[in-house]
Amino acid sequence: MNSNVRETHFDNGLKILTRELHNAPVATFWVWYRVGSRNEVLGITGAAHWVEHMMFKGTQKLGKGDVFKLVTRNGGVNNAFTWLDYTAYYETLPSDRLDIAIEIESDRMVNARFDPDEVASERTVIISEREGHENDPGFWLSEEMQATAFKVHPYHHETIGWKADLQRMTRDDLYNFYSKYYAPNNATVVAVGDFNTDELLEKLQATFGKLPRGADIPILTIEEPEQAGERRVVVRRPGAAPYFMVGYKSPRATDPDFYAMMVLAGVLGGSSGLAMGRTSPGRSSRLYRALVEKELSADVSVFYQPMLDPYLFEVSATARPGVSLEKIERAVFAELEKISTKPITDGEYEKVLKQTRTQYVYAEDGVANHGYRLGMLDVVASWRMYETFLKNLEAVTKDDVQRVAKKYLAEMNRTVGWFVPTNRGATNMPSANGSEKRRTAAGAKKSTKRKQAARRKR
Repeated sequence: MNSNVRETHFDNGLKILTRELHNAPVATFWVWYRVGSRNEVLGITGAAHWVEHMMFKGTQKLGKGDVFKLVTRNGGVNNAFTWLDYTAYYETLPSDRLDIAIEIESDRMVNARFDPDEVASERTVIISEREGHENDPGFWLSEEMQATAFKVHPYHHETIGWKADLQRMTRDDLYNFYSKYYAPNNATVVAVGDFNTDELLEKLQATFGKLPRGADIPILTIEEPEQAGERRVVVRRPGAAPYFMVGYKSPRATDPDFYAMMVLAGVLGGSSGLAMGRTSPGRSSRLYRALVEKELSADVSVFYQPMLDPYLFEVSATARPGVSLEKIERAVFAELEKISTKPITDGEYEKVLKQTRTQYVYAEDGVANHGYRLGMLDVVASWRMYETFLKNLEAVTKDDVQRVAKKYLAEMNRTVGWFVPTNRGATNMPSANGSEKRRTAAGAKKSTKRKQAARRKR
């Protein structure tokens, strides 16, 4: 696949990816910063996400709220989001108004104000956002799973950050984080749509090209030690239903096993292409047939996404009324054991490839989708993965799928999580048989989490 992407580098370290598409008078403009919660340390967890919020609070040229006003008044849309590996900002506009996006992003790359009053006001907003997540039992379990699965690597904490850090972080903490990571040499600009590349590059040189290069960003070399056995966590809080989750340490986007793991995720939970990592509820997938069709769970999903560092291959399910978490766990593990010991069928293999190809083509609809995939892949691996993804996926064999299942979906490599509702009004309380009580107690002793699907914050 030839995407006709042109790669350009400025002297200040800025990387630019441009792709002309002239089928509609629209263009999208993205700035991807190679910074996310992965770059935080304890004490300032949540800083990357908070800085994202502050980027809408004004510069010397643009006041609070002016970014949204400028874009919407000119017929466009804009947004931003923070993830473990990156922070991204984008505007999609009529192509003759693309200069607006260039002015906004080049200005706030280095001129964001971080007014102390605005920082104080946004603290309330950020904490409220976290408390909103806390209304979801899946968030509590995900957070504890992630903290249990990663002991050393900064994937240890959620993007939103720990509440204690959000309560005490200072304006200087945030501004120093911004000053360190928001610089041309730590960013990739992606532009896709109806423009002339040479003319666009001239405009970028006159704006972004004049910005000073920042200090070199230290490479994060922290590696999570090899897991020495199954880990377990039990979360007991009010909630509507018991919730099960298991996460297996899995390969990063640049690992040759990544593509076989993508096929594995498709067979188990349905294909996701390269979207947000969460599989579609494939009714023909193994886990759907084993859990939802047999009325053990109300839903089931698999999460696996391209990441900078080894992360988690996750399976999650919500228990149906009267079904114990122990029973759901047994059913999930039975399916994972099957796929580790016996090759998938020709039909499953072809179906996953077909579904993935289809989703990949559907994602070509809309310039913003192009901007997202090019930028995301460039941060976690290389934008050229955009061109080679389907070819590499089709090179995966059925034996490869069985091999990676056996290698990664192993007991020694997993973290298991149970969310057990404590309120009597829960409609879905797990059965309280003796074996489950013993299992829960044993799991609690072994524990000393996970994530939510790529959160587009705003």
